[in-house]
Amino acid sequence: MASAGKSQRRSAAPRERAGHARVLRIIGGTWRGRKLRFPASAAIRPTPDRVRETLFNWLGTAIHGARCLDLFAGSGALGLEALSRGAAYVTFVEHDAAAARALRERLVEWQAAEARVERADALRYLAGEARAFDVVFLDPPFASELLARSAALLEGRHWLAAGARIYVECAAREGLPSLPATWRLLKAKRAGEVGYHLLAHSAPDTHTA
Repeated sequence: MASAGKSQRRSAAPRERAGHARVLRIIGGTWRGRKLRFPASAAIRPTPDRVRETLFNWLGTAIHGARCLDLFAGSGALGLEALSRGAAYVTFVEHDAAAARALRERLVEWQAAEARVERADALRYLAGEARAFDVVFLDPPFASELLARSAALLEGRHWLAAGARIYVECAAREGLPSLPATWRLLKAKRAGEVGYHLLAHSAPDTHTA
């Protein structure tokens, strides 16, 4: 489906031999140094370590006690990093069956009761009953319209708490698409072909003359 998780990535990442999991490490917090394995069968391109480190430096104490949504979860690295650094809970949304199963297994292994995995199409998930999140990780496959469509649903269906932070990855050469007027850019950097951005959600201006 068009809005599957990060298993439908922007480019074909090098694939490991069949049956061999790929490995990341949690880089901060209580799980620092723990290995995160995810299936080689899913064409997932995780957010690189140095980008994750920069992101969580940007977020700072805002991650403590935050309700987080890892919308195109893939390996789950962003949501797991958030839990490691004190997030109250994380909802992972991932369409690929193998990736979702690996994430569930990791949460059980690490005794992360404050998290759940939804195996779902991201746009269909956002069309459902909303709950307010403090931090949203929004990293859909590149070369698609999923970023703009997801942003519109997050805003229009009220998935964002007041002052929420939204992390966005996109192709650096293309830049950000049109995003809701209530999203304010706080930080932006580039790592190779990837542009990454932190935005803040503010209430619409209701002032009238």
